[in-house]
Amino acid sequence: MLRTVLNTSSSTTLPISGLNRLLSVGLTAVGDACRVARNVQARLETTRKILKSDKSPVTVADFAVQSVVAQRLVESLPDTLLVGEESSGLLRSDAEMLAAVIHAVREVWPEARESDVLAAVDLGNHDATASAYWTVDPIDGTKGFLRHGQYAVSLAYIEAGEVVVGVMGCPNLSADFDRPFDQPDPSGLIFSAIAGGGCFVRPASAAHAPSQRLEASAYQGAMRVCESVESGHSNQGDAARVIAALGASGAPARLDSQCKYGVVARGQADAYLRLPTRGDYVENIWDHAAGMLIAVEAGVVVTDIDGKPLDFSRGMGLTANRGIVCASPRFHERIVAQIRALEI
Repeated sequence: MLRTVLNTSSSTTLPISGLNRLLSVGLTAVGDACRVARNVQARLETTRKILKSDKSPVTVADFAVQSVVAQRLVESLPDTLLVGEESSGLLRSDAEMLAAVIHAVREVWPEARESDVLAAVDLGNHDATASAYWTVDPIDGTKGFLRHGQYAVSLAYIEAGEVVVGVMGCPNLSADFDRPFDQPDPSGLIFSAIAGGGCFVRPASAAHAPSQRLEASAYQGAMRVCESVESGHSNQGDAARVIAALGASGAPARLDSQCKYGVVARGQADAYLRLPTRGDYVENIWDHAAGMLIAVEAGVVVTDIDGKPLDFSRGMGLTANRGIVCASPRFHERIVAQIRALEI
């Protein structure tokens, strides 16, 4: 069941019916993508992976998920423009991986041929210069995926530099807050949001099932923080200094991917910090678009570490921003002030 929402704060030119249509298509795409990713992860010991030029790993699931998402979008929205993380170049030079991707895709797209899959992957080649487009991170948190940990399928629609639709599948994230992040859930979750319409969550195994609305935590205890598992994604030393200065209790909860936005949005943690590891690092839009909107629509505040809103109007990178602070209203201003005081 798709909830109809009132879009009262967004500057989008799309009517409410148009936004709900985009959300419905996005839910279908991410739901099918989660199914594909889960099946690939179940066969992880035999799943082929290779290294891209930046030495980051890419797996069968990355290509298969981007292919499925692109195909689902374009079959319902023929004029789709998509900014994706992957391209077919590596696939075309690796017959074994291509065969595995086609096999994975056929779980939800039985008639897919080699040419179809390659073309679908390359639908993600838009350069983020149009006034409106989708962006996808097919497997956000690939190293978490490889560890059987947390990862996300993240899809967002950007119009005039504003994220107006976000869908984030977290296939291993449990609805049970007591379940450790390193214990994959058998169902998983899908978070979704429309600008001005609130944030909702539903089982990943039923993308169009009735959803639950999420709102920012009213928790009044000491700050609870979640961080990236990979130290290369955030300066954990600087984060520890901020956390200590603010008196946050306990060890930070660490999990991979944009799932952290969902963890804060649902009140399981109060803050997610992503502090720059070097001065010239630029965040990619696909790493934050869906998660940012989901958190904001739950009532969470999301800015860069200088307190500036994330600027999605500058192409594929958040070139006007440094790092990320995603936190409940109770803590956000204090975190940014402490970062400034520590001269991070």
